[in-house]
Amino acid sequence: MHDHGTARGAAMLRTAMGLEVSRALANPHVLEITVNPDGRLWLDHAIQGRVDTGVCLASSAVERIVRLVASQAGRASGADHPIVSAELPATGERFEGVLPPVARDPCFSIRRPAGRVIVLDAYVENGALSRTQAGLLREAVRTRRNIVVAGGASSGKTTLANALLHEMRDLGHRIVLLEDTRELVCETADCVALRTQPGRITLSDLLRSTLRLRPDRIVVGEVRGPEALALVKAWNTGHPGGLATLHANSAAAALARLEQLIQEAAVAVDRRLVAEAVDLVVFVGRTGTRRRVETLLAVHGLGPDGSYAFRHLGATPDHSG
Repeated sequence: MHDHGTARGAAMLRTAMGLEVSRALANPHVLEITVNPDGRLWLDHAIQGRVDTGVCLASSAVERIVRLVASQAGRASGADHPIVSAELPATGERFEGVLPPVARDPCFSIRRPAGRVIVLDAYVENGALSRTQAGLLREAVRTRRNIVVAGGASSGKTTLANALLHEMRDLGHRIVLLEDTRELVCETADCVALRTQPGRITLSDLLRSTLRLRPDRIVVGEVRGPEALALVKAWNTGHPGGLATLHANSAAAALARLEQLIQEAAVAVDRRLVAEAVDLVVFVGRTGTRRRVETLLAVHGLGPDGSYAFRHLGATPDHSG
């Protein structure tokens, strides 16, 4: 009965979304779908970049979509609950809807999970990664270095993290993967994927549980809070070969950002803990429609002055001219 209700709700939602949104959801090149308070439909396209479709949805139609998603997820919606964070039923796309009075008019964003993994060789073919860099990343995965993939919003951090996960698939390691929302693709046979529960189970809770699940590698979809402390401690205590993504404006700034997040759990930050935990920072940048790996930064502990000791690895593909 529950499955029937879920299917019926999903069908109602598809109808409410209409042709243009449904068509965008079916397009594998569309990474994100947004409808602004003015009703205008925008797409984040893997090839074309940010696209104004020229389509405008009625405010009532947008509100109906937000309320249907909330209903399917068992969440309240309305003036007293104007923010709806959920996943689309059946397909699992990440949904964020906002209603008045927080927004002038209803709006939402739908972010698609990875439909397929873009492997490192494809990065090289597209000029997003040099062949030398690809080799260094493969070696870092093989030798179980702890890797932080950093970048700005929509820079392609998760896409690159999936490429690195792909490199782990035949190494015979047990991977425990932790996420807030389903975005990472683990092709390893021995993989345990855990997810947070809003208001109940945090990434810090999952990390504590993970240590009892016999992980060889610990992978975190995105580090954004006090779980940073538990992660670097785990990476430092017999669980090398980890992977995590992080919002930062440069490779060097990623470690400073990690320190800031650790301070949410501990007043004092022992920089040595970070320097020993993180072996490689990969910075992914975005210029217009182009995403590429801009920096590979090997971390070699601390220098005499207590700052991080870095070494730049590999050359970024030259796109001048």
